[in-house]
Amino acid sequence: MTGLFLLFFVSLINLSQGQAGFTIVELITDVWQPGRIQDIILEMRLPRLVIGILAGGALAASGVLFQTLTNNPLASASTLGINSGAFFAVVFAAVFFPSWLAQFSFLVAFAGAVLTTIFVLILAGKELNPVRVALTGMIITLLFSSLTAALQLLFENETGGLFLWGSGTLIQMDWSGTIFAAPFIVIAIILALLLGKSLDVLALGEDMARSLGQSTDRLKFFAWTIGITLAAVVVSVVGVIGFIGLIAPHIVRLIGITGHRQLIIHSFLWGSVILITADSIARWIQPGQEIPVGAMTALVGGPWLMFLAYKTAKQQKRGEKTLGGTKKPVSKKLVYPILAVISIIMIYVSFSYGGVAWASVDEWFSPIIAEFRIPRVLIAFIVGVMLAISGMMLQGVLRNPLADSSILGITSLGGAGAMMFLILFPSLPAAWMPVGAIIGAFLALVVILISAWRNGLQPILVALMGISLSAFGSAIIQILVVKADLVVAAALVWLSGSTYAKTWDEVQIVFILFIVLLPLAIYLTRSLDAIAFGDELATSHGLNVYRTRLVALITSVTFSAIAVSFVGTIGFIGLLAPHMARRIVGFNHLPLLITSSLLGGILLVAADFIGRTVLVPKEIPSGLVVALIGAPYLLYLLKKTK
Repeated sequence: MTGLFLLFFVSLINLSQGQAGFTIVELITDVWQPGRIQDIILEMRLPRLVIGILAGGALAASGVLFQTLTNNPLASASTLGINSGAFFAVVFAAVFFPSWLAQFSFLVAFAGAVLTTIFVLILAGKELNPVRVALTGMIITLLFSSLTAALQLLFENETGGLFLWGSGTLIQMDWSGTIFAAPFIVIAIILALLLGKSLDVLALGEDMARSLGQSTDRLKFFAWTIGITLAAVVVSVVGVIGFIGLIAPHIVRLIGITGHRQLIIHSFLWGSVILITADSIARWIQPGQEIPVGAMTALVGGPWLMFLAYKTAKQQKRGEKTLGGTKKPVSKKLVYPILAVISIIMIYVSFSYGGVAWASVDEWFSPIIAEFRIPRVLIAFIVGVMLAISGMMLQGVLRNPLADSSILGITSLGGAGAMMFLILFPSLPAAWMPVGAIIGAFLALVVILISAWRNGLQPILVALMGISLSAFGSAIIQILVVKADLVVAAALVWLSGSTYAKTWDEVQIVFILFIVLLPLAIYLTRSLDAIAFGDELATSHGLNVYRTRLVALITSVTFSAIAVSFVGTIGFIGLLAPHMARRIVGFNHLPLLITSSLLGGILLVAADFIGRTVLVPKEIPSGLVVALIGAPYLLYLLKKTK
């Protein structure tokens, strides 16, 4: 009854919101009479409300199914990557097969959702370990999100209307979307209810279900199909809305509801309440301007995911904290010169070739090359070095192979902080952006330390906390983008990370900050070597482990925050470069720092070069190029490690 009352209350509020303002009393009294209020309600606001109720309920019901099928309290259409796969399919069809999208939008989204689900199930393994499933879904989401953003940038005209929709929006101009989605959702919910008792048995365990004569494979097939259908139809009508399927089922379980039929019914109701409430809050925050409702649900869902991640990770076996690497390192006398030569060659090629013709060294002094191309290449190299050092130090101090500023949410919140300074304080000069980035990045670090320090900075817990913070930071950035009314292409470039249009002044600032921080990073390498052997041994040799960890974390986060403030949210460099370096020079942190730095610079310069030359005159942000390389590598790393 509480859920029904809340749904009725927030529905009245939702119907009264909009540019044509009227009170709830006027709504109740005048909606029955022909006129302005009745027309607005029946043709625009009521379709929006109904599709919100259906979409929220569908996502919540799918969350119940996914959590049971994977035995994973973190499972939902968003955390499993199903939403991102469906949205990628829609964007892909909009670019290459627009007629298909117009006629078969649901089938297109359904195909993308099925493809993503297959990827997750294959990569997560037969055991479907909850943490492994969550991490696999996160990486799949990063991969498909990068592919989607690349298509949106390369085909801006074809996908121009999909940016807001891709962040989730309930805008409905008529009843067509509701009429299309309602039969799919109603039939899928009825089928899910019919499977309720069988799902109750499956929840006891597959062995128990089989011993009771249940065909578990057939049941799973039907349940997966129903869950994917519910998620796909929502994406095809209102776009990507996350976390409803995560939050609603847990609220219902906290209330004390048991049994899958009751869980599905009550989750449907609470999912509707959450989505309509989020939509109402979004419209209240920015009257007359649409803030993506998906961003609003992420603001709530991010902290909720942190809570669930904390509970889930505590139940997992700790395992050994191992970073991997070679026991037969290559001679540093050979590695350093080779990487230095590769760096020089890569920089020379980037200076000389712009995608159309080669320029001689004499032509480097021409205005276009000297003022535009050379600064961006130098920025790319320095930032790549800084991100690599940041990742190397994070992995060393946390002894966590998944530690990287992008994975831990530091990049995302750093980007949100920089953008907040840029948008909320427009009178401040751009030089203040690093301050905002540093504040946001340190906020992420503080949250991770508070939540994970008592558990010994358990790698899985830290990674799951990072996933939550990334979602929260991305939601803030989306809201700020809409609030500032930024051009879609410019917003996507910032969200993806790009070295475009950098100046000599920015090169100078980044280089000075890098030179100031580098000696401290070099000084800390000996302490990180000691920590690698364990806290007790390091302490017995006179090292203040707590202080060393704190200083190293502050240094690494500062490196990352400065990089984000100048090039946007570029990720994976801090993950890829140290892992590659560790397989070349081993575990000692000074050679690891030097090798990682050179590899990070080479990677980002190469990504920038590929991004601006492969599809001339169009550009792919270097952050997307790195993500398209980094996500598959991260999947490989997750598949290889236990």
